[in-house]
Amino acid sequence: MRSVVVAPYASSSYYISNAAASAAAAVAVATSAEPPSKLVGGGSEFALYKGLRRIGTETEIGGQNAQQLGLASRCSLTIQAVQAPVRPPSTLPAKRSKVEIIKENSNYLRYPLKEELETEAPNINEAATQLIKFHGSYQQDDREVRGPGGKSYQFMLRTKQPAGKVSNKLYLVMDDLADQFGIGTLRLTTRQTFQLHGVLKNNLKTVMSTIIRNMGSTLGACGDLNRNVLAPAVPYNTNKEYLYAQETADKIAALLAPQAGSYYDLWVDGEKIMSADPPDVVEARNDNSHGTNFEGSPEPIYGTQFLPRKFKVAVTVPTDNSVDILTNDVGLVTITDDLGDVKGFNIYVGGGMGRSHRMEHTFPRLAEPLGYVAKDDILYAVKAIVATQRDYGRRDDRRLSRMKYLVHEWGIEKFKSVVEQYYGKKFENFMELPPWEFKSYLGWGQQGDGKWFLGVSIDNGRIKGEVKKVLREVIQKYNLSVRITPNQNLILCDVRKTWKARINKALAQVGLVNVRSLDPLSVTAMACPALPLCPLAIAEAERGMPDILKRVRALFEKVGLKDSDSLVIRMTGCPNGCARPYMAELGLVGDGPNSYQIWLGGSTNQTRLAQVFMERVKVQELDKVFEPLLFYWKSNRRNGEPFGDFTHRIGWDAIRAYIDIYKGVEKQQPLVPVKVDGNIFAGLSEVAEKLQKIDLAACSFMVIS
Repeated sequence: MRSVVVAPYASSSYYISNAAASAAAAVAVATSAEPPSKLVGGGSEFALYKGLRRIGTETEIGGQNAQQLGLASRCSLTIQAVQAPVRPPSTLPAKRSKVEIIKENSNYLRYPLKEELETEAPNINEAATQLIKFHGSYQQDDREVRGPGGKSYQFMLRTKQPAGKVSNKLYLVMDDLADQFGIGTLRLTTRQTFQLHGVLKNNLKTVMSTIIRNMGSTLGACGDLNRNVLAPAVPYNTNKEYLYAQETADKIAALLAPQAGSYYDLWVDGEKIMSADPPDVVEARNDNSHGTNFEGSPEPIYGTQFLPRKFKVAVTVPTDNSVDILTNDVGLVTITDDLGDVKGFNIYVGGGMGRSHRMEHTFPRLAEPLGYVAKDDILYAVKAIVATQRDYGRRDDRRLSRMKYLVHEWGIEKFKSVVEQYYGKKFENFMELPPWEFKSYLGWGQQGDGKWFLGVSIDNGRIKGEVKKVLREVIQKYNLSVRITPNQNLILCDVRKTWKARINKALAQVGLVNVRSLDPLSVTAMACPALPLCPLAIAEAERGMPDILKRVRALFEKVGLKDSDSLVIRMTGCPNGCARPYMAELGLVGDGPNSYQIWLGGSTNQTRLAQVFMERVKVQELDKVFEPLLFYWKSNRRNGEPFGDFTHRIGWDAIRAYIDIYKGVEKQQPLVPVKVDGNIFAGLSEVAEKLQKIDLAACSFMVIS
């Protein structure tokens, strides 16, 4: 048997993957002349690192030691060492963050949350605040209604909806809960979930239990574990590839869901409401043939410590980048055979958005290819990746605990070799993929089963007011299921053709217009909730985005860009990147009150990271940067070159120099039409293209044959 996790978190305690490995490690440490931070054996030395780590070398347990451990008189238990990043030798135990200690002492996410929920106070203490995240809730404070009595405490609940799928019943329940216990709005998130804001502490159990009893869940929507699993929301109900991707998202969500039962103990008094997991999920979860599990633990994958930080997975099909595939810890892409049947998956690893201002050792990162696995092995491969992050991800500094930093520090080849030990196989070569495309799925589309779907654009994902009322009426009247997209929009599913005109008319009354009438800027724009509820927000985002879009569109008109011209704008109130601003062509990241960093250079299909261009730009000063940027793009782009590609090509120095000398848009004199022979016009066009200085389309020629 091979052990997986051993690390010195305190001078007298070690955390390991199973009891037998624990015993072996105890002997290895006890019999070593070296301090716990360094074990030497078999001619090799392995330094311990901050996190759950393997230590030591292959060790045979027998004789008196085996008897002391309650094992057979002699067994072939081994502890296999894997080289970890080298750190200076130390006899001190590895440092842990406060959250790690809270998790360890929580009895699998129960204590002291249960006790805190029973008090009369409007809030819960720090330890419970950390634990309730795993149950799908954040304690928040409305900064705009604080009074003499102090903070205005309330809770945000986030659901877990793999692939964004929401039943008719659950949508109506969430709509009701928003009115009865929230602030009267529903928020669609960039990870295909609902957020319900404004729930008071004494209503938490009522709201949670109602969601659970209506086949919803909030378990694992927040916290240091696998979050909601993304997949394309589109209901292509006869497309084998899309259906398999969505089914895989469901299975990964089930595989990596907490198992110890605290969720049901706290919110529905121990009654487990959800249906049984698929047999292949149960088999993969329980399999410990390669040392991935904590034997005998209520949490076979997570143990007492869960993961070092949040963990995000997305599944998609080739070309469909509606899920921002490269921003996830793990990205899976279906690979099909000649008949269109899924045969396996490409795997990306190491993506993530979060960073901290003025801390250059924190950064957004794109996922990179790991390899290919057959479809029957995908759950085992994902579990192996999770185990690697669990055991080697940093637990001393939460700013550096995401898996992207582990992949970055080790390099992809070392990361792969460690994952392969947990997986038990070598990864095959990554399969070639076609280019990615952003897909919004707005407007009408056919499901393939005779029914239709309608993608509805929801401004910044906030369903409120008359829009909320009419959406409910339509969804209830026609008994529609819905899906939430990763771009904060809603898809109405299972619409009969004869209903389309009536649904169009109802939605048009509240401004939910046909997609062809939408400003292209709003189709791709995203913003996080930010102020006043998010405790991390330092600037506006959701409430500020409508004004930003209006200002950018006005500048488009001023510099001579067309109505059809657009760019991807994303805005967040802090550097954590929930709306994925670092993938935008123009990203705004709050760095102070009414102040933003400007990020440029992302691509329209979200495959290239933006880079920071300017910092501490006040919101009222943004136009002074945007106008010359847009005019420079309009005047110097190549053949319809997207804004992000243009800024990436031109470079920051050239852009800054242009902004410095920009004098504003010159008033154009009316152009006088000139008759030009077709051959002459063709020659002029060729010269203009070579010079790249003249836009003949902007000149007034009347071509004659």
